[in-house]
Amino acid sequence: MSLQVEKLEHNMAKLTIEVAAEEVEKALQAAYLKERGKISLPGFRKGKVPRQMIEKMYGPEVFYEDAGNRMISENYGKAYDECELEIVSQPSIDVVQLEKGKPFIFTAEVAVKPEVTLGEYKGLKVDKESLEVTSEDIDAEIERERERNGRTVEVTDRAVEDKDMIKLDFEGFVDGEAFEGGKGTDYPLTIGSGSFIPGFEEQLIGAEIGKEVEVNVTFPENYQAAELAGKPAVFRCTVHQISAKELPDLDDEFASEVSECETLEDYRAEVEKKLQDRKEAQAREKKEDQAVELAVENAQMDIPQPMIDLQVKQMADDFAYRVQSQGMSLEQYFQLTGMTQERMTEDLKPQAEKRIRTRLVLEAIVKAENIEVSQERMEEELKKMAESYQMEVEKLTEFMGESEKKQIQEDIAVQEAITLISDAAIEE
Repeated sequence: MSLQVEKLEHNMAKLTIEVAAEEVEKALQAAYLKERGKISLPGFRKGKVPRQMIEKMYGPEVFYEDAGNRMISENYGKAYDECELEIVSQPSIDVVQLEKGKPFIFTAEVAVKPEVTLGEYKGLKVDKESLEVTSEDIDAEIERERERNGRTVEVTDRAVEDKDMIKLDFEGFVDGEAFEGGKGTDYPLTIGSGSFIPGFEEQLIGAEIGKEVEVNVTFPENYQAAELAGKPAVFRCTVHQISAKELPDLDDEFASEVSECETLEDYRAEVEKKLQDRKEAQAREKKEDQAVELAVENAQMDIPQPMIDLQVKQMADDFAYRVQSQGMSLEQYFQLTGMTQERMTEDLKPQAEKRIRTRLVLEAIVKAENIEVSQERMEEELKKMAESYQMEVEKLTEFMGESEKKQIQEDIAVQEAITLISDAAIEE
């Protein structure tokens, strides 16, 4: 294999990879051996047709695609290691030459990690956050604790109210016809959660158990199912079960149940201390975020589009995984929310670019400040990870490859760069 590297504009590069003719012949033979069991010709048993006969019958190109894919898979990885570029995208492959008896030539266009020109990142001016904890803050926190300690009880003597948890059957109709994906049975729904199309949940308030009600909504103009977008729909709904939260009384008994305190007064003091600690932590986090954001604004870089596209795909895959972990397919999520794959991709692009810019700037600061991660700091991080996974450190490190350890080390260094920027920032 031979490799030529051509630098392109906007941090792109083209790798031209040439594979010797002997390797092409090996790949064609491998493709023949893989496919011959599926091919039969008159006069030959299935799987026993000579390669020359197949190529004569179907043309020499019959095995080109399989052989080409095999050679691209084998040789792109070698070129990736050899080119010494920091490639940050999937390759865009173009076959230049694939012909029996000749070298195989293909190109791979890739994005390269951009250089960052740092601006000011020390002494940045950030907003000073208030650390005051008010009585209203304490009351709200205690109310949330009551909510968390409330017990769910089934309700049978009234209609649906806001914040109720219900189970219902529903079927949707457009122009009098039921539509695909518009039906559900014993579907759990919390009123006011905003899970359904706007206007749907509010119309269930007042519904009685066992009695069918009609809910009239209009699908959003940008609804993912084009045949439903912008159309009015009627959902026939029947509520089968109503549940509500019953909150505990706000007294000394409640205080002793949710804390180590014996009185409500002592519990309020404990809550105030926790809120104070939380506000201080939030203030530190906001200071870090604002300082990093300003450092990123002051830096310059040219991010190649394929790098953003790859980040968008990773973020979309992460989101799909989270949705599926909650028992819902991505298609069902789109159906219920009116979101589309295309719109989600567009919405993710600014976030993806911001994430990339931030990481690149922080890595550049790590380099500029010669930040190094000590072995002790690395061991401390691995210990925390092991505890969170409830594993022994030795077992955890056994499962880790060198690339994972390197990633952890880089993440620690980036966090230290964040601390450096934040500590040097001026609050005003």
